Amino acid sequence: MEKVLQEQCDETCEGTSQIDDLKESLIPEATAAGLADVFKALGDPTRVKIIYTLLQKELCVHDLTLVLEMGQSAISHQLRYLRNLRIVKRRKVGKTVFYSLDDEHIEQIFVQMLQHVKHV
Repeated sequence: MEKVLQEQCDETCEGTSQIDDLKESLIPEATAAGLADVFKALGDPTRVKIIYTLLQKELCVHDLTLVLEMGQSAISHQLRYLRNLRIVKRRKVGKTVFYSLDDEHIEQIFVQMLQHVKHV
């Protein structure tokens, strides 16, 4: 079986110089890991709900607990995780901390993936 796959590969594969070009243009390991971390963050339904809610409006932790019907500790834990990945940012007004999406790139990624999932 391996021999058959190898023969097929020899007939259809790109030349060595093109493979070398692809290797040189490969994204750095740190960039790949960072991108994987963002997609990993989107792999949790609670974090997806938080991101979706913050896509609509900047909110404090208390308001997020009411919208998502979850405890403050759980919401705070997820927000800390998302903040460490620069998916959300915070803004402090007095003692109240408001959360929003970090930038428009996060919004675009999320909206694109949401449209992809909803696409029939």
